[in-house]
Amino acid sequence: MSEISAFLPWQADTARAWLGSRERFSHAWLIHGLAGTGKRQFALAGAASLLCEAPQDGLACGHCSACLWVAAGNHPDLRRIRPDAVAVEEGGEAEEETATATKAAPSRDIRVDQLRALGSWFNTATHRGGWRVAVLYPAQALNAISANALLKVLEEPPDHTVFLLVADAPDRLLPTLVSRCRRLPLAVPGRDEALAWLAGQGVTQPEPWLAAAGGAPLAALELSRSRAAACPPWLDGLLSSLAQGLAPDIGGMADQLEKESPAVWLDALQRLFLDLLLAASSAPLRYFPQAEKNIRLAAGRASLANLGETGKWLGQQRALAGHPLNGKLFAHAVLQRVAQACAPGA
Repeated sequence: MSEISAFLPWQADTARAWLGSRERFSHAWLIHGLAGTGKRQFALAGAASLLCEAPQDGLACGHCSACLWVAAGNHPDLRRIRPDAVAVEEGGEAEEETATATKAAPSRDIRVDQLRALGSWFNTATHRGGWRVAVLYPAQALNAISANALLKVLEEPPDHTVFLLVADAPDRLLPTLVSRCRRLPLAVPGRDEALAWLAGQGVTQPEPWLAAAGGAPLAALELSRSRAAACPPWLDGLLSSLAQGLAPDIGGMADQLEKESPAVWLDALQRLFLDLLLAASSAPLRYFPQAEKNIRLAAGRASLANLGETGKWLGQQRALAGHPLNGKLFAHAVLQRVAQACAPGA
């Protein structure tokens, strides 16, 4: 069975229960849960199962004509609605109508014209009288205009059509849009199951990677493939200085972070501060247990109030992560605030 048709090991039971009553199946589902747990794969495998002509225990057989079309990416009754940037990241191409002579960067929004283009699809008979499935992800990429366009479709849903929306957090979506969907929360897999899966993907010593990803196995796999250590070297160096009560080399670190996406390193700092707060409260660490000694030393030098305030401030900076005016200055300012929060007597 192809990857697009297969549910991840921890999803199979949920999928069987979800697909077991198709005669009462909702026209729109919001599939949500922690990032990095496989929601997109669940939705695509769910679409394959709905389109399958010989489902086995509710799931796609992987062998019928419909499953082969899904695997080849050309099933006439399946549409993926995603930002052009996501399509490119997944190995596809941006939609032709968005191409311009200026070669602008692919959009990170789901555009209203992508939804309007579905009109002719809705008016075409489904293949062999079966389902028509639209998988939309990530739903938080809908802007105000495209979200309202989708809302109008869901208010008067086309016959034999199922929408599968994928989102990390429903509270970031238009409330009226959420109200038109049935919600399907996906749980985080158990630690042992996640570690076994990561080992099966070739990840050696998966424990620190899973911890750094907050228990999300797909995020852990991506981390293991994108960097040499679960705790990035720049963060390890920062921690080492803070643990010794020394001023970190903020300028050098800012030079390194300028080359990374602000969202990535801000996320790492947010996770570090949660661990610092846990250490200050004598609780077990969550994200970077391999750096426990330095984290507890750094937390012991800082005030709980400063750690809490800076952790909240870091969360507010995520709003700027997509478009800082100057990446290096932004990193420098953030690191300076972090160092001040952990300075002895601050």
